[in-house]
Amino acid sequence: MEVMLREYLPIIVFLVIAIGLGLVFIIAAAIIAVRNPDPEKVSAYECGFNAFDDARMKFDVRFYLVSILFIIFDLEIAMLFPWAVAFKDISMAGFWSMMVFLAVLTIGFAYEWKKGALEWQ
Repeated sequence: MEVMLREYLPIIVFLVIAIGLGLVFIIAAAIIAVRNPDPEKVSAYECGFNAFDDARMKFDVRFYLVSILFIIFDLEIAMLFPWAVAFKDISMAGFWSMMVFLAVLTIGFAYEWKKGALEWQ
């Protein structure tokens, strides 16, 4: 029983610290928060349009293109970190597979750039 308690002690300490910090942040936000926010600040804002119009109106495809571009490069970074950590264990096959992955992303980025998806008028 005592051995088991010693093994779980770091987890218990971590949980106590996490719960304590969470409570401190919640209480601090309740004390420090602005009570009278500006009406413009609390208004709904989504995709660059005010929420006063019909929900079925058309809007620019560039919003989708920019968000897809963000997701692609966010995933690229998420793939590069574990790859870099395990670099010496993955051999040349892992290196070249990542180079192919980066080349495909670069070609996609160049295609979007050439099509003008990143330009705003």
